[in-house]
Amino acid sequence: MKSRSFYHLMAIFTATVWGATFVSSKVLLEAGFTPALIMVIRFVIAYVCLLPFWRGKIFCDTLRDELMMVALGITGGSLYFLLENSALLYTQASNVAIIIAATPLLTTLAVQFISRQERASKRFYAYSLLAMAGVALVVFNGEFILKLNPLGDLLTLGASVMWVIYSILILKMEGCYHPLMITRKVFLYGVLTLAPYMIVEGCDITWAVFREPVVVGNLLFLGVVASLICYWAWNVVLEKLGAIKATNYLYLNPIVALITSWLVLNERITALAIVG
Repeated sequence: MKSRSFYHLMAIFTATVWGATFVSSKVLLEAGFTPALIMVIRFVIAYVCLLPFWRGKIFCDTLRDELMMVALGITGGSLYFLLENSALLYTQASNVAIIIAATPLLTTLAVQFISRQERASKRFYAYSLLAMAGVALVVFNGEFILKLNPLGDLLTLGASVMWVIYSILILKMEGCYHPLMITRKVFLYGVLTLAPYMIVEGCDITWAVFREPVVVGNLLFLGVVASLICYWAWNVVLEKLGAIKATNYLYLNPIVALITSWLVLNERITALAIVG
C-alpha cells in the first residue's frame, strides 16, 4: 500500500515532464513537424509501447462506458491539443500560457460546484490566484506584452475547459477500469478523432527527418515519457489525490518550461521571472 506522499511525487514528476514538453515540441516544430502530427506520433508511440503490457479486456463493459472513453480521448487528447495549438496562430504564446495556467482554478470551481466531489476553502482560492500571478511573471519573463485577441484567447480557454472536463470524467471512471486501460483508450481515441483533421491538413514531412537523432529522441521523449508514463501516472494521481489537489501541481509547468528553455534553447531568464 503506497503512501499519499508517493502519489504527490508522481504528480510532481508528471507536471515537471509536461513542463519540458513545450521545448521538445518547439524543437520538432522547427524541424518541420505540425502540431497535429506531433500529437498523433506521440500518441501512436505510446499506444504501441503500451500493448505488450496490457492483458485486460479490449472493450468496456457497456456502450456508455466506451463512449466515455471516446470523450476522454477527445477532451484529453485531440480537441485539447488542437485548440491549444490553433490558439497560437491567433494570439501570443504568453496569452496562451497564462490562460492555460487557469486550469487548476477552473478545475477547482468545476469539481466544487458541478460534480461536488471535493471541497476547497477560501484560502485555497486566494493561494490559487497568487500562484497565477506568479505564473504570469514567469511567462512574461521581463517583457510585459499582452495583446488581447478574442479568437485566440477563446480557443485557449476552450483547451483549458477540455482539460477540466477530462479530469472530471476520469473521476467518474474511478474504480470502474484499470488506469492502464483508460490510458490506452485515451491514446486510441485521441488519434482516431484527430485523423480527419490530419487528412485535411496534409503532411509535408519526409522520411529523411526521422534519421536525425534529435528528432527521434524528442519523439520518444514525448511518446514514451510524456504520454505513456505521464498520462498513466496522471490518471492514477487524479484517482488517489482528487482533481483539485492534482491539478494544482500544473503550476509547475511554466517554471520547468522556463528552465528547460534556458538550458536547451539558450533563452534568457530575467530577475522578474525568478520572482514569479
